[in-house]
Amino acid sequence: QVQLVESGGGLVQAGGSLRLSCVASGRTFSRYAMGWFRQAPGKEREFVARINWSGGGTSYVDSVKGRFTISRDNAKNTVYLQMNSLKPEDTAIYYCAAPANSYTSGSNPNDYDYWGQGTQVTVSS
Repeated sequence: QVQLVESGGGLVQAGGSLRLSCVASGRTFSRYAMGWFRQAPGKEREFVARINWSGGGTSYVDSVKGRFTISRDNAKNTVYLQMNSLKPEDTAIYYCAAPANSYTSGSNPNDYDYWGQGTQVTVSS
């Protein structure tokens, strides 16, 4: 059973930083891509960033490019999302996600089969 547990959310002022962590268990972490998504009230779940199995390939939604960085530590079964220069529009519940297949590595939430419980990020203006 794959389990994903996020942490690191909180309340921060605009311009501040947070680092989210997601610890995975239940299978060989290093074989799979990982993704971060977010969902704001009244909006659909949105892709934020993804990283391939080795950490050598990443991609981001345009709105966070240059501000957010996704990374992973396969020895710790952990994926991170470093968020800098936060804006009020970044306020959302952030979820990490993992696909069932080792060859899946997209930005579509439907490509991901396992989800964490989410961590709230609130950015005040």
